[in-house]
Amino acid sequence: MEIAIIMGAGPAGLTAAYELLTNTNIKPVIIEMDSQVGGISKTINYKGNCIDIGGHRFFSKSERITEWWLKFLPLETSDSGDSVSLTYQNQTTSVKPASTLNDAGPRMMVRPRKSRIYYNHAFFDYPLSLNVKTLKNFGIPKLTRIGFSYTRAKLFPKKNEVTLEDFFINRFGNELYKTFFKAYTEKVWGVACSEIPADWGRQRIKDLNIGKVLKQAFTSLFSTNKSLTQKGVSTSLIEQFLYPRKGPGQMWETVAAKVIELGGEIRMNTQVEKINTEHDKRIVSITCKDLLTGETSELKGDHFFSSIPVKHLFRGLQPVFIPEEIRQIAANLAYRDFMIVGLLFKKPEIRKGTIAELTDNWIYLQDQNLIAGRLQMFHNWSPYMVPDEDTVWVGLEYFCRTTDEIWNMDPKEMIQLAYQELVKTGLIINEKLLDGTVIKVPKAYPSYIGTYDQFDKVQNWLDRFENLYCVGRNGMHRYNNTDHSMMTAMTAVENIIKNEKSRANIWAVNMEQDFHEEK
Repeated sequence: MEIAIIMGAGPAGLTAAYELLTNTNIKPVIIEMDSQVGGISKTINYKGNCIDIGGHRFFSKSERITEWWLKFLPLETSDSGDSVSLTYQNQTTSVKPASTLNDAGPRMMVRPRKSRIYYNHAFFDYPLSLNVKTLKNFGIPKLTRIGFSYTRAKLFPKKNEVTLEDFFINRFGNELYKTFFKAYTEKVWGVACSEIPADWGRQRIKDLNIGKVLKQAFTSLFSTNKSLTQKGVSTSLIEQFLYPRKGPGQMWETVAAKVIELGGEIRMNTQVEKINTEHDKRIVSITCKDLLTGETSELKGDHFFSSIPVKHLFRGLQPVFIPEEIRQIAANLAYRDFMIVGLLFKKPEIRKGTIAELTDNWIYLQDQNLIAGRLQMFHNWSPYMVPDEDTVWVGLEYFCRTTDEIWNMDPKEMIQLAYQELVKTGLIINEKLLDGTVIKVPKAYPSYIGTYDQFDKVQNWLDRFENLYCVGRNGMHRYNNTDHSMMTAMTAVENIIKNEKSRANIWAVNMEQDFHEEK
């Protein structure tokens, strides 16, 4: 039997394992250094309160991906009661709200999307809504400047979009860019938009522009798109999404259990130390270390999937001659580290009109006086995320580097900082904090600075290994969504089945417009 060694048990690695088990006779062996599967898509359980690291909507334009999710976590449905209609594959299904169900088993819920922007001590709907509150928050002078700058951008666009700043201004105008995009993006990535390549925008929000925002805002006044794939709607503007009852980790824990049931193997708390090659063209084995016992072992394989950070992959490759230029590019790839601070409050003790009554899934914190970038409302993502329905369970997200002061703060001090930042928003005043926790995720997001502009050289060099498949977000150093990461794994397995030597179709995922229905 052939063996596939899969480095990383995130969405890409687990998808690859399942696809191998159900479509080939190849046995997958997954190596994961964490104690939990799911990568950044895992769910952290803190005293029964669930934390979704970063907020993971289950939404895809690909029906194949949607079907894949629903195969593991079926939709909550009911033939009667207070339910909503949902269209999928031209069939209307009755979906019952999660809060009315007693069954606590793994299920996929349909959740309404609500997110807003906190800017200049006011809340703005996102996507933009055509209502009195929006007009009042902006004011006539501001709206006039937005209109003029947008018109100018459309009449005289920058023909060569080099930076992310160029990308934003071409689509939204300078005034709206400075209002809603510049400060937040720079807070997330830690560098000026003028230093980030336009590639980031083309991959993350390539199908979004002010015309679509206004069209969606006008359309939503009269109807709501109830289809699962929401055809014709930009990913950034969707009105609903799928979500596992207890967060994204529930999906990947379910997939991992199925992988083991089908004969696959998952080695947790195990780190890849060496990636052993033959003739600089083929990988023959990996040397890994059990982080609990310290023991090392060698695992031989026929196929190798890597979803670990590219710079870690290069550190392990041996014996192999790596040109100095390629080595330096890989070594200097940049990442953005991430922290989330969970805060627990008692709902009855919070004053009316504030955080206890918010229905948002998350809020973008655009205010430059706040260090935090987003506020997650875990109990609004799913009522199953909290064991006590009388509590409010929120998370403040911080984008930073491991060398930054806040990353190295004492957890108690970090919790207090997050509490004080929440006070600054006006969403609490002096409410009693019941509990709090700090979660740190190094290398959470591949960054488009550093040597990213030369990554094509690394990509081409890695393609020399005939049995290596780089998949997923970190494996490809690309800020992909979950569905894109899964699709790279599916494509890699298809290549093995078809004996396709080229890796071009794997690297092309999320680079083609048709994946976003923009043909």
